[in-house]
Amino acid sequence: MQFPDLGLRRELLDAVAAEGYTQPTPIQAQAIPAVLEGRDLMGAAQTGTGKTAGFTLPLLQRLADGQRAAPRKVRALVLTPTRELAAQVGESVTTYGQHLPLRCSVVFGGVGITPQIKALERGVDVLVATPGRLLDLHGQRAVDFSKLEILVLDEADRMLDMGFIHDIRRILKLLPAQRQNLLFSATFSDEIRALAKGLVHDPLEVDVAPRNTTVELVRQQIHPVDKSRKPKLLIHLVKTHNWHQVLVFTRTKHGANRLATQLDKAGIPAAAIHGNKSQNARTRALEDFKANRIQVLVATDIAARGIDIDQLPHVINLDLPNVPEDYVHRIGRTGRAGASGEAVSLVSADEADQLRAIERLTNQQIPRSVIEGFEPEHALPASKPAGQPRKAQNQRSEPRSDQRNGQRNGQRNTAPRADGDAPARRRRRRGGRGRGPSQAASAG
Repeated sequence: MQFPDLGLRRELLDAVAAEGYTQPTPIQAQAIPAVLEGRDLMGAAQTGTGKTAGFTLPLLQRLADGQRAAPRKVRALVLTPTRELAAQVGESVTTYGQHLPLRCSVVFGGVGITPQIKALERGVDVLVATPGRLLDLHGQRAVDFSKLEILVLDEADRMLDMGFIHDIRRILKLLPAQRQNLLFSATFSDEIRALAKGLVHDPLEVDVAPRNTTVELVRQQIHPVDKSRKPKLLIHLVKTHNWHQVLVFTRTKHGANRLATQLDKAGIPAAAIHGNKSQNARTRALEDFKANRIQVLVATDIAARGIDIDQLPHVINLDLPNVPEDYVHRIGRTGRAGASGEAVSLVSADEADQLRAIERLTNQQIPRSVIEGFEPEHALPASKPAGQPRKAQNQRSEPRSDQRNGQRNGQRNTAPRADGDAPARRRRRRGGRGRGPSQAASAG
């Protein structure tokens, strides 16, 4: 199947061809015709499968066939959990809609709200937004949803993980009942199905990713090492293998900052990206990384799904995540667009429980090798053979004390909000106001 077989108009096909794509990915081949028909859709896909183009292309076609947005009105709304993902989706809308007379605007917290209000005054055909900032804009009467035609929830599972469920429900109450709904998630968990029950109507379900599996094209490797020697081993690996464009995950923001400083001192250009960084700093770091001006980008899990870089060759876990599902999302940053990738985890003895949880979740044993000169004094316990009984689906490791308080009313944890809108949400509670296919030539 080729893109012209999907029923897309010439302007969109020209934009796709200009990006060098000829063959749709599985999720694109199934989703695009359904969205063009006006059906509701639930799509499950791993990162890097081209889902963004899977909803962006048909969404643009449907909007191009109608009337332009009136002042302050929005015709299509795309909700995303993070600033980076919002910017990424906005970039895709702009790229694929370059030959169409449609307006797109991207809004998120952490930056001034006044320019966003002005951008909405003329009316917007496609609005890409994070939930907290969107509610702020609606509270200031800067946006009107009365003419909304299409709603997209992107990375819905991540939004639930990050505690957006109440904001999402508030937003849904503001929207007209008659609309097309598209929901995308890494998995169809019980929580996602509960959310979808009151959202989508007779949806087509597209599931192109087995639940909680890791990308097949990613070669995974573990290097056992003492915790204190992890930064030195990372520096050794980067220099020895002459790695470029290395994405490194740490568990904490402080750890990300500290590691970026250590790498810089070792002569490896690096930058950190996490929720405490200003939006300008995060954007600049991503741009420098994509342009190869920095060699290593150090990130926390909050940024995991906002980073979209074609053919990223290396992902390194300096720390294993506490939540095993996050391992899948982390290494999904590589092995995209049909390219092979490598995911290396530097694992110390005190992370044995996290490693066991990851191997149970993915139902595999990850190969290990000790690097000469970095032999650990504290041995990493051997893994159990693959195929051992796994936890019941959706069961996570024991939550931290700050997570337990957030596991009420369907909210799985209260991680810091990636769109920088936590203060605004607290004000509202007080009543105040203040690319990526499985083939190289597919669209992402």
